[in-house]
Amino acid sequence: MRNRIFSVGLGVAVIIANGCGPSASPPNPPVRVAVIGGMVMTGVWQGIAKQFEADTGYKVKVVMAGNKQVLVESFRKGDADFLTMHATDDAMDLVADGYAVGMKPWARNELIIVGPPDDPAHIKGMTDGAAALRKIAEAHAPYVDFFDAGARQVADKLWKKTGLVPQGDWVLKDESDNGQGVVMFAQKHHAYVIVGRIPVVKGKINSDGMEIMVRGDPDMRRPFVVMVANVKRFPHANVAGAQALADYLTSDKGQQFLKDFAAKQPDGVPLFYPIGAE
Repeated sequence: MRNRIFSVGLGVAVIIANGCGPSASPPNPPVRVAVIGGMVMTGVWQGIAKQFEADTGYKVKVVMAGNKQVLVESFRKGDADFLTMHATDDAMDLVADGYAVGMKPWARNELIIVGPPDDPAHIKGMTDGAAALRKIAEAHAPYVDFFDAGARQVADKLWKKTGLVPQGDWVLKDESDNGQGVVMFAQKHHAYVIVGRIPVVKGKINSDGMEIMVRGDPDMRRPFVVMVANVKRFPHANVAGAQALADYLTSDKGQQFLKDFAAKQPDGVPLFYPIGAE
């Protein structure tokens, strides 16, 4: 068996296990999984996969980890039996196009508002994202409209709650070279920006000279979904194992793991939230 390792954004390695030749399938083959990079980066995936293996006897093999583009491409090729990623149009298309079945949410991560230390809109410490955006708008404090789909989704929800339309010379178009550079772009313009908390606290997004201003708003969380390969399209997929994993993640045991993982964080702030958590 020989593995090929590639690099895919945010410093996350993509690992594709390649067989060296035909061989008989084991009676209980491992579940091939494609996992969003942040879950591998934080260690939550390794932990819950280990617990699943101990509790069920199944083995889990990560065949792809990275951003949604590489995950979707891999899943469409039939490289994985199971996929977990953010709930997006790309995820929905996998189901609509017949590649996946049984999509359902199992966890959430949090987005935050980052800003300059002098905090011109006076929002530091707030836990209501919409109220913070209202104060930014009232102060005409510079605000970066980050091009990231997840950040836009959360921002749109919050702006709708305010009843305001973000427009004017204080609203800056994101001109950073890539997603990792958006906070430095905001810092250069003395501006606020909505970004994911995990890449900030894990150092994948450089936030030097900036501070977390707003966090803790349930409306600023995005769901992750699980899905299983459609056996009609991929007859050789380990659908039984993939379904067992999906059921485990959404079960009481899987949700309790997320709570326990949150309690172990040094700053006491969860990286992932169970479904329905406030």
